[in-house]
Amino acid sequence: MSQNPFDALGSGGFDMDALLQQAQQMQEQLQNAQAQLMEQTVEGTVAGGAITVSVNGVGELMSVNIAAGQFDGTDSDDLADLGDMVVAAYRDAKAKAEAMASQAMGPLAGGLEGLGGLGGSAGPDTAGGSPSASLGF
Repeated sequence: MSQNPFDALGSGGFDMDALLQQAQQMQEQLQNAQAQLMEQTVEGTVAGGAITVSVNGVGELMSVNIAAGQFDGTDSDDLADLGDMVVAAYRDAKAKAEAMASQAMGPLAGGLEGLGGLGGSAGPDTAGGSPSASLGF
């Protein structure tokens, strides 16, 4: 096979420098979008606001707020319910963060697809994984 595979592209040839420059610009845009998402927060709530959880735009847990007077902490069933509600509030906030990230990253992921599928998924989990894995949720 001695024929150059790029001959089929025509007399202009294949401009690898332009492709690399475009990929570099897209990578910078992706990094900027991820940095902006890390500074934005969303909240998830359950039980009428008894539990409120805040996560940043990439899904990292930032805070947990438990409303005063909602749980006395002396009953094991009450504490189990509290744990379940924290998890539910986190999932609510994480879903909102994923929607926000999808909206912010969507145009960039589409641009990566234009490079022949080189980009794959550009969702928030590509930037460090899910915090739920490290928390055991």
